[in-house]
Amino acid sequence: MQKRILIVEDEAPIRDMVAFALRKADMQARHAADAREALRAIAEAPPDLILLDWMLPGLSGLDLARRLHADTGTAAIPIIMLTARGEEIDRVNGLEAGVDDYVVKPFSTRELVARIRAVLRRAQGDDGTGPVELGGLRLDAPAQRVSAGGQPVALGPKEYRLLHFFMTHPERVYSRAQLLDHVWGGGVYVEERTVDVHIRRLRGALEPFALHALIQTVRGAGYRFSTAP
Repeated sequence: MQKRILIVEDEAPIRDMVAFALRKADMQARHAADAREALRAIAEAPPDLILLDWMLPGLSGLDLARRLHADTGTAAIPIIMLTARGEEIDRVNGLEAGVDDYVVKPFSTRELVARIRAVLRRAQGDDGTGPVELGGLRLDAPAQRVSAGGQPVALGPKEYRLLHFFMTHPERVYSRAQLLDHVWGGGVYVEERTVDVHIRRLRGALEPFALHALIQTVRGAGYRFSTAP
């Protein structure tokens, strides 16, 4: 089945260029020129991935990413930010808003398509294992659902993959570099600080269930998932 990609970009030449590249790569492309059009398009037909320009008229791409991530109905949709902003603080702000990857303008459509495919692969997050139950959490990998005490736990795609890895490798300490390799995959150029951002968001999702302490910081070494205090 063709993957549905929503291009949220106010510059028509860039939209057309990206849409042409996506169709050549056997993907469906839809357009939105601003946040309002994007929200309408998502409500009509949720995409498999969103290409989101940072500088949009009205509501910015960063604010739109925050809004989508905060909504349980759209939190799991992967987002790649298209931006001319390459500073570290901008990337961190984007990660905290729920962005999965960055492509800095100007970019090649070949690289963009490769990034899209990589993010879509990572978004699947299923290694074929059955449900895992630890520390009051139940993770159903085939259904990509997490629950605590029978209540659903809302997680973004990166937090889901982190938790999946932790729950299938409990009681072991992993460095930030190891977590990047296992969860983000080789060949993905993101900083180790990215791990801290998503650990913080994972703990935030578990805190309402009083389970945030399952994700433990091991000073000077990294992180582990443990049911022991």
